[in-house]
Amino acid sequence: MAQDRPGTEFSKAEIEAMRRAARDEAGVFRDFWDRIRTLGRKLPFADDIVAAAFCAADPATPSRVKLLIVGALAYFVMPFDAIPDFLPMIGFTDDAAVIAATIAAIRMHMREDHWEKARRFLGRTEG
Repeated sequence: MAQDRPGTEFSKAEIEAMRRAARDEAGVFRDFWDRIRTLGRKLPFADDIVAAAFCAADPATPSRVKLLIVGALAYFVMPFDAIPDFLPMIGFTDDAAVIAATIAAIRMHMREDHWEKARRFLGRTEG
């Protein structure tokens, strides 16, 4: 249980993101792709979040991993979160932290093809 370990409690925003993800996975993905198309290369963690989205969409990804990713994507697309995204320089700090923590937890399930799809989607292919 998260509350048994100090520092691992979920915020209200994180809990709401997970609830939304469970209720409306298709809506989370739709909102995510709309937002990432708008922000794209401007986000320093764009490769990570797009690769995670491709991992979640992969039928080979275990359900628990998929739920973690969709929860993180839901937090990313929420209009209100811990640090408002419109604030210059720091607005996406909380989103980046949620994405980083999620990727650290699920990295072993992210394959090179997820990263390659992310690079192609963001127009970052070499050659």
